[in-house]
Amino acid sequence: MEKKTYLITGGAGFYGSILKKQLIEDGNFCVSIDLEKDNYEKENFVAIQGDIRNLDTLEEIFKTYKFDAIFHCAALLAHDTKNKKDLWTSNVDGTKNIVNYAIKNQCKQIQFISSNCLWGKEFKEKVTEEKQAEPIELYGKSKLEGEKILLSNKDKIDVIIFRSPTIIDEGRLGLLSLLFEFIDENKKIPLVGDGTNKYQFIYAKDFVQAMKLALNYEGTEVFNIGSDDVKSFNEVYQYVIQEAKSKSKLIHFPKGLMTLAMKICFKLGISPLGPYQYKMISASFVFDTTKIKEKLHFKPTLRNEEMLLKAYLYYHNNRKEIETRVDVSAHNKNCKMGVIRILKWIM
Repeated sequence: MEKKTYLITGGAGFYGSILKKQLIEDGNFCVSIDLEKDNYEKENFVAIQGDIRNLDTLEEIFKTYKFDAIFHCAALLAHDTKNKKDLWTSNVDGTKNIVNYAIKNQCKQIQFISSNCLWGKEFKEKVTEEKQAEPIELYGKSKLEGEKILLSNKDKIDVIIFRSPTIIDEGRLGLLSLLFEFIDENKKIPLVGDGTNKYQFIYAKDFVQAMKLALNYEGTEVFNIGSDDVKSFNEVYQYVIQEAKSKSKLIHFPKGLMTLAMKICFKLGISPLGPYQYKMISASFVFDTTKIKEKLHFKPTLRNEEMLLKAYLYYHNNRKEIETRVDVSAHNKNCKMGVIRILKWIM
């Protein structure tokens, strides 16, 4: 098999790290650019600590390497970015820079990770690729703008956009660490609403497989990606609690009252849960993945509850080390609880 050369933006992050390791194991040469330092070492891998907004850095990278494809995974997150201007310029201007350099250097394809944050409301039916985006906060708006930049250049380069729900595997932390801490300490877990809502995830290694399949796709396409057989939060959390042998129990709170409380706490700067989280925490959202299955022959392997258990067990087995982490990406470290810690104390 011919060895390919790939650029991965955000290659030191949670998902970028999983992607690069698989591509390298397949015999490819990978270059990563990330704001964070990347300590991964392999003969056919180069890590560059840098910013995709820095044109001098990109100029040097593209002058040194000829890429067969680019995996654009880099993004700043709302709950981990104090300066909202940074979030916008990194996610939007950075995307524009990557596209411009890819075209200038005749790269064949860009794959881009978009988000279900393009919407901030509940859907009773599965969401198709044709559904008009209506983001309600800055991160979702930045992802939509990134899509527009990419699609406006589809006559110059092949673009594959993956609209993704939360990506989960061993090592996924961020906002999920809030849940894991409750389970690990046998605390009652507060749920907003009755817990019958369904919210889709995607297993990281399944996502990698989809990206590998898309390398052979000719043209430009937008694909929804996600798990199959999505169960309610009640069922998913209960599965993890049971398999983890935790004594945690699910406690339900009124949706309207809790949503208002979360909104106020966010406005006061004492909660990590922003507009998307407090509006969607009790909502249902599931992508229709018919298109990716038909065109890429993609098939997910793990359900929500199975991948969430893997992530929890990693947290449980590595908690002490995790709590010492600094200078890593948002998904690779614990999220600060803020006012949620009070709930943990009284539950």
